[in-house]
Amino acid sequence: MRRAWFGIAAIAIGFIGWAPPSAGAASVLDEWGRVKVPPVPELRPVTLDPKTTALLMLDFMNQNCGKRDRCLAQVPAMKTLLETARAAKVPVVYSFIANTTAADVITDLRPARGEPSVISGPNKFIRTDLEKILKDKKITTVIAVGTAANGAVLQTASYAALLGLNVVIPVDGISGDAYAEQYVAWHFTSAPGMAARVTLTKSDMIKF
Repeated sequence: MRRAWFGIAAIAIGFIGWAPPSAGAASVLDEWGRVKVPPVPELRPVTLDPKTTALLMLDFMNQNCGKRDRCLAQVPAMKTLLETARAAKVPVVYSFIANTTAADVITDLRPARGEPSVISGPNKFIRTDLEKILKDKKITTVIAVGTAANGAVLQTASYAALLGLNVVIPVDGISGDAYAEQYVAWHFTSAPGMAARVTLTKSDMIKF
């Protein structure tokens, strides 16, 4: 009897400690407004070897960046980064969106003579020779900037990291809406396969 009582008591205690899943938490959509925003990611200064680093200028077109206030606000900082990279002889590679050319790039950020470019969807490695361009130049690190943060930047930089490249993301050069920029910053510092390869920084924290 005593053993039976202890068994019943153990079951009862276990039952008391168990709580059914919240009826309002069938998916993240049901908890959307209650999800806590993660801490602000830490930005880190970086010093890069210009011989093994490339700057990826992704989709800075009049047709998209030119219509987005957040992108236009980043142009001065990106112009400075671009000029600094060129002065250090860092290779610069551009991407364009469909049906556009170098003439459609925001004026202050246009390619210089001889700088290569690719045209693709959000992932600039898909159906292009971007990987070959980087390999031929013996690139091991890419700086990815552009628009949209959750489009060309997210997909191209993620693919680069999965290829084994080191990736530098200046948060003042990845435009979208505020939520997209926030998500992308979190993704690059938290997602599997990303955190070990990606450095989150600002353009004025990059040295060559």
